[in-house]
Amino acid sequence: MLANASQTLRPSSPATLDEAGTNRKDKGYRRYASNVERALSLFDTALQEWADYIAFLGRLLKALQSKPSGTTDVPHKALVAKRLAQCLDPTLPSGVHQKALEAYSYVFSTLDRDGLSRDLPLYLPGLAPTLSFASLSVKPTLLSLFETFILPLDPVMLRAALKAITLALLPGLEEATSEEFERTLSLLNKFRSAVGQALEPNTGPSNVSGDQYYWQSLFLASLTSPSRRQGALAYMVRELPPLGVPTEPGPRSNQVEEFEMRDIGNKLPPQVEAVTTPEPGLLIRCFAAGLQDEQLLIQRGFLDLLVTHLPLHSAVLRQKVVHRDLELLIAAAAAVVVRREMSLNRRLWTWFLGPEASSRADDSTPSSPDSSPTIVAAKNNNIQLSQTEYFEHYGLTPLVSSVLKLVVDDSLKPSEKARPFRICLSLMDRWEIGGLVVPQCFLPAMESVWRYQRLAPSKEALEEVLRSANVFFDAIESNLIWAELTKIVVGALKIKDPKPEQADSLSPKDRLDLVLFVIKSFNIREDEMLATHIPIVALALVISLRLRFAAPSKKARESLSPAIDVALDIAMHLLDLIPAKVLRRGEKQGSQNRGNGRRKEDSSHFLQDIQQFYHDLQRGSEDAKPPLDNTRIRDLLLHNAIQIVAHGLGTPIQVASLEKEVAFLDRLLRKAQFPSLEDDEEADDGALVPIMSSLSTASGAGAARNGIELLPFPTIAVLVSTLEMMSHASPSTAWSSNHRVRQILPNLLTSLWTYISPARPRHSVEAVRCLWRLHSVSPDVRLVEGSIATLMLQDEKGHQTPNVRIEGARRFATVWAHSSSTSKTPPDRRLSSGYVLHQSAKQSKEPILLAQPLLLLLDSLHDPKTDLFTFTVSWLQSLSSIQLIIEFLIYHLDASPYLTHEKSSPAQTDEQELPDENGASLEVDDCLYYLQHILNLTKYSTASTSASLVGKLSAPNLNRDNHAGEAETSGPVKVLVDAEEPGMTVQSFLTQVCMEILKNHHQEQSIGVRRRISVLRQTSASLLKQLLLGPSSTMVMPMSLEDSLIGVLSWSVEQSDHMLQLPLMDVILIILRTRMTKNDVLSNSHRRPTSRDTIRSASQLSVSTEKSDKDNVSVEPPIQTSALLDCLIFGISSPNNHPILEQWIRFLDNCLPLYSGNAFQVLMPLVDTFSRSIESVFQDLEAVFAGTSRGPHGASDPITVLNALLNGLEQVLARGHDQLLQDEGHSVAIKSPEQVQGFFGNMVSGVFASEAQKSRPTTANNRLTVLLCFKDAVRVSFNMWSWRDGGFGSSPRDAAISASFSYMSIRLRNRTRRILEHIFAAEALECLETLVEFWHKKESEHGMAQSSTVLNLLHALEASRPKNTIPALFNAMYSRTNPNVLEPIRKSTLTSELSDINLAVFLVAYTRSMEDDALDEIWTDCMTFLRDVLGNPLPHRQTLPILLEFTAILGEKIDNTNFGEQRKMRRDIGDLFVRLLAATFTIKPLAFSQDPPLSTNEETRLHRPSDVPESSRSTDPEDVVAIIASILPNISKILVDTDRITAATMTISTQVLTPTFRWKTFPRNVTGSLLDIMKTMSRIPEASKSWRKDVAEAFNDPRFFHINSLDLVWNGWMPILRQWALLDKDRMPELLSRLSSPTSAGIVFGVGASSARLEADRKTQLNLRRMATLMLSADNDMFVVNLSGLQEKVVDLMTATAASSPSSITRSEVYMLLRALILRTSPVHLASFWPIVNAELYDALSSLYPTETHDTYNISCVLQAAKLLDTLLTIAPDDFQLREWLFVTDTIDAVYRPSDWRPVALVDGLAETLDSRAGAPHSGINPLVGAQQGLRKPLLTSAVVGSVPMDSIVDRVLRPFLRQLSIYAFESTYRMEAPDRQACCDDLLHDLFDESTLV
Repeated sequence: MLANASQTLRPSSPATLDEAGTNRKDKGYRRYASNVERALSLFDTALQEWADYIAFLGRLLKALQSKPSGTTDVPHKALVAKRLAQCLDPTLPSGVHQKALEAYSYVFSTLDRDGLSRDLPLYLPGLAPTLSFASLSVKPTLLSLFETFILPLDPVMLRAALKAITLALLPGLEEATSEEFERTLSLLNKFRSAVGQALEPNTGPSNVSGDQYYWQSLFLASLTSPSRRQGALAYMVRELPPLGVPTEPGPRSNQVEEFEMRDIGNKLPPQVEAVTTPEPGLLIRCFAAGLQDEQLLIQRGFLDLLVTHLPLHSAVLRQKVVHRDLELLIAAAAAVVVRREMSLNRRLWTWFLGPEASSRADDSTPSSPDSSPTIVAAKNNNIQLSQTEYFEHYGLTPLVSSVLKLVVDDSLKPSEKARPFRICLSLMDRWEIGGLVVPQCFLPAMESVWRYQRLAPSKEALEEVLRSANVFFDAIESNLIWAELTKIVVGALKIKDPKPEQADSLSPKDRLDLVLFVIKSFNIREDEMLATHIPIVALALVISLRLRFAAPSKKARESLSPAIDVALDIAMHLLDLIPAKVLRRGEKQGSQNRGNGRRKEDSSHFLQDIQQFYHDLQRGSEDAKPPLDNTRIRDLLLHNAIQIVAHGLGTPIQVASLEKEVAFLDRLLRKAQFPSLEDDEEADDGALVPIMSSLSTASGAGAARNGIELLPFPTIAVLVSTLEMMSHASPSTAWSSNHRVRQILPNLLTSLWTYISPARPRHSVEAVRCLWRLHSVSPDVRLVEGSIATLMLQDEKGHQTPNVRIEGARRFATVWAHSSSTSKTPPDRRLSSGYVLHQSAKQSKEPILLAQPLLLLLDSLHDPKTDLFTFTVSWLQSLSSIQLIIEFLIYHLDASPYLTHEKSSPAQTDEQELPDENGASLEVDDCLYYLQHILNLTKYSTASTSASLVGKLSAPNLNRDNHAGEAETSGPVKVLVDAEEPGMTVQSFLTQVCMEILKNHHQEQSIGVRRRISVLRQTSASLLKQLLLGPSSTMVMPMSLEDSLIGVLSWSVEQSDHMLQLPLMDVILIILRTRMTKNDVLSNSHRRPTSRDTIRSASQLSVSTEKSDKDNVSVEPPIQTSALLDCLIFGISSPNNHPILEQWIRFLDNCLPLYSGNAFQVLMPLVDTFSRSIESVFQDLEAVFAGTSRGPHGASDPITVLNALLNGLEQVLARGHDQLLQDEGHSVAIKSPEQVQGFFGNMVSGVFASEAQKSRPTTANNRLTVLLCFKDAVRVSFNMWSWRDGGFGSSPRDAAISASFSYMSIRLRNRTRRILEHIFAAEALECLETLVEFWHKKESEHGMAQSSTVLNLLHALEASRPKNTIPALFNAMYSRTNPNVLEPIRKSTLTSELSDINLAVFLVAYTRSMEDDALDEIWTDCMTFLRDVLGNPLPHRQTLPILLEFTAILGEKIDNTNFGEQRKMRRDIGDLFVRLLAATFTIKPLAFSQDPPLSTNEETRLHRPSDVPESSRSTDPEDVVAIIASILPNISKILVDTDRITAATMTISTQVLTPTFRWKTFPRNVTGSLLDIMKTMSRIPEASKSWRKDVAEAFNDPRFFHINSLDLVWNGWMPILRQWALLDKDRMPELLSRLSSPTSAGIVFGVGASSARLEADRKTQLNLRRMATLMLSADNDMFVVNLSGLQEKVVDLMTATAASSPSSITRSEVYMLLRALILRTSPVHLASFWPIVNAELYDALSSLYPTETHDTYNISCVLQAAKLLDTLLTIAPDDFQLREWLFVTDTIDAVYRPSDWRPVALVDGLAETLDSRAGAPHSGINPLVGAQQGLRKPLLTSAVVGSVPMDSIVDRVLRPFLRQLSIYAFESTYRMEAPDRQACCDDLLHDLFDESTLV
């Protein structure tokens, strides 16, 4: 019987054909068949209205009634079944349905039982959906058909069709009050009995096996068909047996253990076994699907079923259902709370808490566990559980597991991530449930949010999840929150951390990170938390940290180093949250309780008390009270924090941790204000003694020895912070008397001193700040000053020396440099935030805090033969002002006793008793000391010194009354006040002093005193000479020693003898100046007044003017030696000469006039020397900040060296450029406003513009030399300027060096900016080209981010404002395209390797980065330039597309500004844009310049073209398509007029789109930019006409489906086609009209017939693919209005044969169209298609039977039919499920097959037949391999088919696909997977654009 059933499924089977063949011999049968055929033919021609359908059915019924007697067959039964099914269309009236059912009834009565069983697959699919839309008059007739004809059929066939029959009848149960409800219910039960009798005919009335199969089918029907779920629910309410059979636990004491065990031996009642066998998971999934239904009534009904039929304690859930399925059920039930519907929640609480033993109503919900009603949990009434116990025993574990699965879900969707929080929040409405669930889910939920914040796709998504989490957090009791957080904190810091139970458990650091995240992200500022929990948790954390630090194992301490940092952050946050009043509460009581001292008790037992406290709170204990009061918590916090800090200081210091520990203790001391510390007047008996002791030890051990840094700087900084904290916490008296402070301060200063080094500026700024912080806490104001002086006198080994060491001097200069910025501070200001040199008289008698170290440094000026002297001079000259130093020295000089004696009258002097020899010597020495310092200052003076000398004294009234007492102090003190001579200047005062000393004629008796006075006079004379020395003074020296001196100077450079070099350079200069003196008058009278002034005024390329002698003129001297040049290069380039480099630069500057005759020969070597030296020093500086080099020991300040080198470079360039101007005969010509000469006459401002009188090759070579030097200077300067931006050679930076790096980089940027300003003002065009060359190189190597540094520089320079830069760019472009139109002075020398395209690209980038307001400056130049280009566009043909983009940018910027005449400007720019667009395509048409193949870069850009920022797209500068694509979105801003927009879009359409689509390489030449143009034009109303024409032309091109890139189709063509279909509703009807019906008339044999057929096939294929593509691109249900015409054409094409035109080869495209229709149309609109799809799909797949020989279905058609079936099974429309059983086994037989099972479904039978024919298991591709769970994807994708040859498709692809299809469909249903529509669309699109399948 099973075998026959499988054969009856094919209407064209051999058995059917044999029977038809025997009947054909009967004349009556043939007449009968002919009548039926004629009646059926009316369906295609005569049906217009519903009355025609009734007439057709009447004719068909009449033809059927003409059957001969005894005939039990229906001719043409497949077509009869198809037409009858079509007459049951939902859109037809009930009269047609009634007539169709009448025909069905007659057909069924004609067929016998076996015949109807055989033909059931033909007729049942048409009847199955009818009940869902049948009218009241039709339903009884339909039910009668099922009862009368289908119910008595072969039970084997009923078993196969049971799911479809069930789905067909379930709509009759949707309304319980309807007349057909009971009848339908009874009919379903009869089918249930009929199937059961077939399976076990000898069983009793219960029919257990039949019930099993039926219930499993019902569950599947409810699971897969949401539209029939209401009926399934109604049936289960009536027929589902109660499943709440409880287990039988033992005694009450062992009931928990018994409940957890599975009693497999106890059998369930038969009715229960029938529901759960063989697969109980279907029952669970049926309920889960119902609970997840969108309809509220269905959810409510399934909850009622759970309560009444499937309670939590039922044996089914305890024994039959696996734990995973139980979690699925409980998760689905718990999810209903998200709807916030009380009717659902009430039922859910009842199911979770169990049935009540008493009769109390639901609203009498107990409010506490004590009053909770009891639950009967077993058959014996002796065991009763409370509601809480019931839920805890039966539902808690699976509910928590299900919620935790939602929590740990990897989904990034915010709605999915927030779902568990909403569920938990709703569960908390019942404390019996929420009180048990939330404690277990709280921490995982917080961890989930913590992880999500790092993975969230957007900020908005994170905020949505955080909102839900915050609401959930606020609803939780604070006891639970802090109990869990305390557990984490204590557990993470345990010394012996237990092994994690799971592999993915969080590390201690991650757990503490989680706590920190909770503290920061959620509201923990409730009063109870602030007053009780936060202090307790903070104390627990601090105690845990102390215990961790006290761990004896070093490894145990180091293992948690990262976690400790996080723990300290938590402690800081918690401490900040605690109100100060909480910690200060009970201070008096606390101080009284302390009594005779502090108890140094162990705090570990307090930690145990805290843990026990929270444990009691979680257990609900009402007696739980905080173990400590706030006063005790405060004291314990202090005690443990002190121990932690002391431990951190006593061990190898971890800077980050110790810094946080100190900060915590500091905040605690400030917030709590411990009274105990105020009582600690004794320094050695206080709470902070452990810290002071550890700090003393750490500072002593860390003090630098022999110049070696024993402690890292961050460590020293944290020690300074610790000392600061101690000073704030200690009483002032105790701090002043603390002897340890006086030990610690020098040690810390010694450690800091090693980091204050100019050669290693990594921590310079920070170290100086620490130094002044130490001064602010010093108990003695002189302690820091004295320590610095001592350190300056120490050598490398730490030994004291009589003189200051050079390294100490450099460090003192660094301290001075970083301290002088805030020298004017209020007297009462703490120095912790500011660093001062000046101090109030109330604090000290010194105006300078660094007086003693300063005098030590100035002492070095007495010995010019030392390196220290050289350094001091350089340092003094580098100071911006020395007013403070000079006043300081003048005050001491005026207070000298020797000067006091000199000012006394002669009589008084005679009467006075002269001092003895020692006293006189001391007086003279004192005066000489300060006078010598002043001499040295004036001798090595700078402009700042000169300014100080001519300035007025701040207080001319020099009081000398108390000089004797003041002399004993370590330094001067008084601030000068009131004056006898208000106008006296410093220079006047010094002149008077010098004169007084010189006029002193007293002769001392002592030789020593006389010698001292003589020296004093000499010094005074020298000082006077310096003060009176004028610029015209000359010296007479020998005139023939220069060659020898130059040789000696070179040797001294080799030997690094600085003290020899300086006098030698002075002597050489004096000799050379002496020889030039005789030409001074002549040169001054004939010198061109603008040669040097030109550089300083017009070009601003400055030469240093610090020394007055530099104004000497440049004449051509008789001496020009190469030895001098070699010596200069050698001296400047030598790194050993860096300390005296400034002297060498001055020497060079005074030697340059010697080479005025051949200046250009020496220019290149000198510039090259400077460039290499600058690069070398700068690289060393970079290495220092990168941490790869510590810098050479004892090296000079790199900033000073770089400044000197840049000064020299600037001077050399200035001399060379000055000489060039003289040779060319040019002078500066500043353009006047009256000069109006057109574009080329007024283009560039800032460039030298006078005419050249001569053009000689020598002059041209000289100019090229100068410009090459300028280029090198620009390169070197730009590299240093861009250091801060990281664009070129950036160094890694961290917080510890940020201030120093900022200081260095800003100084470099300011200096290089000045030289770049000067260079740009002198040669703007060439320098700009150099920068453009840098920009182009970096843009091509590193992208736009790196190259933006060039643009930033141009915007920062005043000389490169847009009004100068834009015209210069125009000149540069003209120099390469049409140089003849430029004046010679404006032409570029073309020294840069730049093309006109590179310059145009830079012009676009610069204009885009320019501020909109700057457009006013360049508007006239830009308009003139563009008009000139349009006047002669041929030379600019390569740059026209880029200039088009430039014009567009100008138009966009106009829209953002309001200057000028807006209307005229917009009109002008619009006119230029349109003309430029036309010129672009006129000179270089796209059709002749386009490269058809698509580049790889373009393909990668196609995926999301709209997502790429406009400025970051990497497009070819000559790609006009990409440029237009970037312009077009803003065309409305550029072209305001509608006419211009229309003209522009028409031009684009004509010149870009149309040639592209007509080019022979279409569609390979279509790029993403081109599609961007089309998408943009679709949004421009003015472009509608031209745009639609172009789309239609491209879409209708036969080559359209040759596109290889599916990304291009999805992201490019699909949005365009969608917009096209929206704007033009006639697209689909037009395509339908192109389809011609298959015809065989007129077709003859031969070559012509075959060609005509192929042409018709190709046209039909293309049109069908166009329709499918258009439908796939559109929105859902967009083409519903065209479905009738579409159906008609599909039916026509399905009649095609192999010989028709078009032939049956087009069926593949028909199936593709049906796939698109199914994917883009709602199932409700497809009712009329199902009979057609059903019949065609069945016939196509049946052609695979070996016995079938069909020319109609080739392999390609069968493959597409299989893909259509795969799509239907993936999407699973409700109406198709009524037909699913025809193709696959849709019941549990797919998995649980009976022993005598034979395939009934077509796919299973076909797979078995193909396997048996092959004789071996399939060896092809397994489509299930690689199938991913999550979404239901199609199996037969293009990736599976791959490149399998067509003749191997059946064996390698289709056979394994058919074998696995049924089981895959069942498993997908069982997994409740949602369909992946996008995967179906992707596969369909791949098939549509597969050109290999076209004929």
